[in-house]
Amino acid sequence: MHFVYIIQSIKDLGYYIGITQDLKKRLAYHNNGRVRSTKHRKPFKLIYSENYLTRREARDREKFFKSYKGSKEKLSIIDNL
Repeated sequence: MHFVYIIQSIKDLGYYIGITQDLKKRLAYHNNGRVRSTKHRKPFKLIYSENYLTRREARDREKFFKSYKGSKEKLSIIDNL
C-alpha cells in the first residue's frame, strides 16, 4: 500500500505533499527534521491521506496535486476539512 499525504506546518501553516508506504514513520521523519526540504518548517500534522495499491498510482496523484489544475482540488480538499 502506498499513500499520498498532505501535512501542514504548525510553524508557518504551509502545506507539503508527499508519498510513502508508512504514514506514521514518514510524519515522524518530518517532525524530527530528517527531511531536508521541511526541516526548517517543523512541527507538522497530518491533515489528509489517500491510499493506492501501487507506487506509480500514488506518484501520479502526488504530481497531480502539485500541478496547477491539481492545486485547485488540493485547496478544495483542505477547505472541506
